[in-house]
Amino acid sequence: MDFILRRKRFGADDEGDDFAFGIEKLLSDGTYVAAYPIHEGDFQSGQNSRAILYKHWASIRNFYKYQPLDHIRRYFGVKIALYFAWLGFYTYMLIPASIVGFLCFLYAASTINLHQPSNDICNQELARHIEMCPLCDKFCGYWNLNDTCFHAKFTYLVDNPATVFFAVFMSFWAALFLEMWKRYSAEISHRWDLTGFDIQEEHPRPQYLARLAHIKKKTVNIVTKTIEPRPPFWRMRVPGVLLSASSVLLLVMMAFVAVVAVILYRMSMLAALSIHGETVITSYAIIFTSTTAAVINLICIMIFNQVYARMAESLTEMELQRTQTEFDDSLTLKIYLLQFINYYASIFYIAFIKGKMVGYPGNYNRFFGSRQEECSPGGCLLELSVQLAIIMVGKQAMNTVVEMILPKMWQWYKMLTVPQHQRDTHTSWPQWAKDFKLIDFDPRGLFPEYLEMVLQYGFVTIFVSSFPLAPLFAFVNNVLEVRLDAKKLLTNYRRPVPQRVKDIGVWFRILDSIGKFAVITNAFIIAFTSNFIPELVYMHVVSTDNSLKGFLNHSLSVFEVNDYPPQYKPPYDPAENVTICRYPDYRNPPGSEREYKYAPIFWHILAARFAFVVVFENVVCVVILLVKWLIPDMPFRLKEQIRREAYMTNELIVEQELQMAREAATLAQTPQDGDSNKHMQRLQRQSSAPALS
Repeated sequence: MDFILRRKRFGADDEGDDFAFGIEKLLSDGTYVAAYPIHEGDFQSGQNSRAILYKHWASIRNFYKYQPLDHIRRYFGVKIALYFAWLGFYTYMLIPASIVGFLCFLYAASTINLHQPSNDICNQELARHIEMCPLCDKFCGYWNLNDTCFHAKFTYLVDNPATVFFAVFMSFWAALFLEMWKRYSAEISHRWDLTGFDIQEEHPRPQYLARLAHIKKKTVNIVTKTIEPRPPFWRMRVPGVLLSASSVLLLVMMAFVAVVAVILYRMSMLAALSIHGETVITSYAIIFTSTTAAVINLICIMIFNQVYARMAESLTEMELQRTQTEFDDSLTLKIYLLQFINYYASIFYIAFIKGKMVGYPGNYNRFFGSRQEECSPGGCLLELSVQLAIIMVGKQAMNTVVEMILPKMWQWYKMLTVPQHQRDTHTSWPQWAKDFKLIDFDPRGLFPEYLEMVLQYGFVTIFVSSFPLAPLFAFVNNVLEVRLDAKKLLTNYRRPVPQRVKDIGVWFRILDSIGKFAVITNAFIIAFTSNFIPELVYMHVVSTDNSLKGFLNHSLSVFEVNDYPPQYKPPYDPAENVTICRYPDYRNPPGSEREYKYAPIFWHILAARFAFVVVFENVVCVVILLVKWLIPDMPFRLKEQIRREAYMTNELIVEQELQMAREAATLAQTPQDGDSNKHMQRLQRQSSAPALS
């Protein structure tokens, strides 16, 4: 039915409008309000397909059961069924990642008291005599290293040897996930008769034609042989693309401005707690500041998401994308780019910028007159983990709540528009009238679902070395997501028009790019953000017994307080009697030939960091290539089955051609009367017709 409705012409043939056909054109013109297939009866009673799917698929109680993909395909079509197949497969593949990540976390928790540097920070006798340099200029005082004991212990939970193993494991997991999905997708495509399926030539979008209605210059479509308007390149296309690109750049800058604002909040809050906070508050200042800053950042992200979603569609319309596929691909890449920067900008800042090249006391590198943020003596990895956990888990929780509440509220609102006497007889309405009060399922209705999961995939792979529990949280969310999406489609939305697609489209290319990018980011996070390389260098180069004893003192440089410039000198307290303070860096002590310059060990560690990145990336890439070579995109059994089917099809065609040739030869040897002539002509027409394979 949809095939006919999309191609049926309307209006007189002599009106000259080559695009006066299709239900989509009538909907865009406002001739019809809605067009949709109806649901199969009530979902709460009866034995129809809708009720069966609701009972055996959409219920949360069935979270441990396999999805009835063939039934989903028959009811909703291939496009939606393929989304649930991908989501279910992704969730299934998260199980080993969740188990390994949880085991790494348990390892860290069980060995937390064996970590020498954190034990030294928590050692009252040792750390209470180490005075750290002020956290801000002029107003902040010196503080005791022992105050960061809680922070140091928690940092070890995400900064330990198991983190390196888990990062390598997740790099392999990402490659294995995509390779196994290609195999699984090939099986589904064959089962649903999608092998070799190609999307038919698309007609121009109604919105595209409406914007070009005044254009007189026409062109002939080579494929369809229809006359289409040709937009002027310099007068319409170029300005539209430039305006779209500049607007996207402006939105990107807005996201960076929000990150800078959160950074300023974090610096101000940390300084305020250091100046005015009580002892208990000050000891947890870093954790408190990181948590509140992450929550504020999450709120900004959710607000910007709404702005991006509305502006991106308008900007894509300016680009004059001819077909719906071109429009959807451009919109997908645009929104994903904006969301990528929106969600990940603050995380990238903490991972790769914060605490790098800040200078040293008395000579800090400044940004617009202010000191840059510094990492604590234990590093920035815990703060990165807190930021990642709050944004990822908070985003998932808010999306789940919205998906549960918003459709119900919208459905309730639409029912309020119905007169009371009609509401009382709602149960006796025909099915099409009941469905009309449901939410319309947009043709791009799966876009936000894919986007949510792909962003989650980025959290699980790109920054997983800083948050080993990310796959576990993703798995729990996805188990609920499958059933909530199913329930939403069956109860709150009109039945979508079934569509045939051959794969998940541009999303696979995005997932593949994320997997490759994750190898680089995890290598740099381990090398430059964690303390793994400095501790490794200390054990094998500096330590005499290959242990971490003395590493804390080794990683803290010394600064003579009398060397502070007057404008930055901290407040004087006679009771403190501080002559030197310590700061996390590898610099020469005061009084040496090159005082406050980088010490030789700094360059050794820097070389080791880059060496680790090179080794990590090369080893992981070689193994990934090996995995891709060992795992073919299509199972051998399926490949043989397809070859067998192709062979049988060709044999049937050859047999049919041979049979027709024999009949023609037989007729040629007999006197040809009128009937035989007709039969001969029919055979010739059959033999000249192209064979369908």
